[in-house]
Amino acid sequence: MAGIFEELAGLDRRIHEPARLSIMTVLSAVQSADFTFLERLTGLTVGNLSNHLGKLEEAGLVKIEKGFVNKRPNTMVSITSQGKQAIDNHWQHLETLHKESRAWKPNHE
Repeated sequence: MAGIFEELAGLDRRIHEPARLSIMTVLSAVQSADFTFLERLTGLTVGNLSNHLGKLEEAGLVKIEKGFVNKRPNTMVSITSQGKQAIDNHWQHLETLHKESRAWKPNHE
């Protein structure tokens, strides 16, 4: 059962990193979100959010569309089907590991 801890240490960092986990969790609950909404909800700075979104886009987990609304720049972010599956699997995996870790007892040999 020590494998639980190895699995925790080996979680997909593309998603498990706290800022990206927050972004992906938000996006899994909505069809799309604009950059400002994500910035406010996650508490990330503009630069930090932009960096994390770039990494998620590079991994194929989110789609970023830039355009204009009333002559103002607007960045919309949506989760891809690959991203939706990845975040759903990630949360399910965490829940399973949490249950298993609660049953773990140290081996005193």
